[in-house]
Amino acid sequence: MQKTFIKNRDNKKISVLIDEVKNSRGLAFVMHGFGGFKEQKHIELMAQSFYNSDYTTIRFDTTHTIGESEGNMEEANLTNYYEDLEDVIKWSKGQTWYQEPFCLAAHSLGGICIILYALKYFKEIKALAPISTVVSGKITLDDFKSEDTAEWEKTGWAIQESHSKLGVVKKMRWLQFKQDILQYDVLPQVGQLKIPILLITGENDQCLDSQKLLFDHLATQKELHIIKGAKHTIREEKQLKEFKDIFDKWIEKL
Repeated sequence: MQKTFIKNRDNKKISVLIDEVKNSRGLAFVMHGFGGFKEQKHIELMAQSFYNSDYTTIRFDTTHTIGESEGNMEEANLTNYYEDLEDVIKWSKGQTWYQEPFCLAAHSLGGICIILYALKYFKEIKALAPISTVVSGKITLDDFKSEDTAEWEKTGWAIQESHSKLGVVKKMRWLQFKQDILQYDVLPQVGQLKIPILLITGENDQCLDSQKLLFDHLATQKELHIIKGAKHTIREEKQLKEFKDIFDKWIEKL
């Protein structure tokens, strides 16, 4: 495994992990969700599945999150996550291991980023795995409404403790995030995608209904798996094992 730092379009450092396979079967990019990082267990498992199937595999931390890349989480939004994905792929095109078509896999906010990329650059994509993905800004804001979000509306700040990095508090300017995400909705266009698509979500995920809605809008080779007892981010060992088994079997069919 190799780690490197590249610059995005805003001249901020992005931390990138490359697991290169010589004479590889393909290339895959794996992206974390909002406030996540490339070493989260579910992100690592997706990367392992691709690598073990002889794919050169790329993971990265977006800017404005709690990983190794530059930025301030206060400024995080869907647009800068998506632009970082574009910038990582653009950089990859200059590397010796780059090849097309490639696979994209991601969680949550990363999920809609890879869908948006596939809609824009469909000729580059072999397969897509948007896990517990955002499908529309409006639907996501409705799905995650709570006492917390009511407080965020009042104060202008979204403040949460990280479940993946103990002791880390995530603080974001809520109104800019909200205004940004409301620009996005992939449902009107996803029926255009003609590549294999894997959806996995938790039985207790707030986004479960939107995953079913996305599945219904897809007009391609598609799978939807619902993991019993799992929430939006899959954390328990038994659930993670089921998650990886599903992922492994899907990659075998590509």
